[in-house]
Amino acid sequence: MTEVGESAAAPAVPGKRKQFSLGWRLGAAVAAVLLVLFGLLLLRKNAPPEAARLLPESDGIVYIDVAPLRAAIRFEDHPVRHDPDYQRFVDATGIQFERDLDAAAFALHQMANPLGPNGPVAFSSIFVGKFDRRRLATYLAGVARFQEDYAGRQIYSIPVEGRIDRVAILDSHTVAVSNTPTAEQIHSILDRERTAALPFTGNTLLSRHYKDVPLFSLAWGIGKLGAGFGDGVQFLGFKIPLSVDATFVGSLRWTGALRLRVEEIAPNAAAATLSADSVESLLAIARTAENALPNAITNPDTKSLLDSVEIEHHQERAVLTATVPLGVLQKMAVAP
Repeated sequence: MTEVGESAAAPAVPGKRKQFSLGWRLGAAVAAVLLVLFGLLLLRKNAPPEAARLLPESDGIVYIDVAPLRAAIRFEDHPVRHDPDYQRFVDATGIQFERDLDAAAFALHQMANPLGPNGPVAFSSIFVGKFDRRRLATYLAGVARFQEDYAGRQIYSIPVEGRIDRVAILDSHTVAVSNTPTAEQIHSILDRERTAALPFTGNTLLSRHYKDVPLFSLAWGIGKLGAGFGDGVQFLGFKIPLSVDATFVGSLRWTGALRLRVEEIAPNAAAATLSADSVESLLAIARTAENALPNAITNPDTKSLLDSVEIEHHQERAVLTATVPLGVLQKMAVAP
């Protein structure tokens, strides 16, 4: 008999077991989806910037995150004087690069004929920023010699100094430009646009070496020396024997100060040692000259930069690091 105040155990209900099992499976599925999404977001965070992933195959890449550099350089305190052609562009489109540009990526294409209209290097570029799309399209249509429809985008071909600059508006904040001799590179950009959302797409140089770019770099570049450099680079009459087979990765980061890092990935350890020793010798000469010059005291930014340079090499890699005074960067930004 059951005493008063006690209750008999309730029999198990099969329906509740099924509901619990279904709920557990649903929760596990949701957790798995969230984990995958988190992984994709993490991959995307560590992936190259989308502007760089759009670039075609090239001999070099340069990327600049303009917004933080603009804040550091304070362009408003150093207004840029516009030449007449640029001022006409500003008046027609309302775009001022020093104010409206947020990021830029450049692919460098070495030209077989350095005396041609492109000079030694042609460029394919991606610009990201704020602009009036309709106003820009109207301006481009007015100056273009002809237009081409490719992959659902309009390409404006504009004659400039003996060559053709091709421009395509990708969306309301992105514009592609290429001045290469053929349309192959601008077509490649538009083809890559279809897969730009994938984290690790991009040209061969980017795929191989973006992992060597330090995290949170404000500006960086990847590339090899052109064949025209021969077996070294001449600087102030001093020869730096840098291998044309070496890949260079340069970057600027803010770590409480603006840090420059240039890494040479040489074909072997001997080549890395040779170039590191040569740069050390050049620095010693530069420091001696800076200290001996009459105006050395009046040029503290240059002295601070030279004094901060350090060089290391490990096997086939040589690394130069330095602290760049903001004064040096400001002078470079407002130079003619």
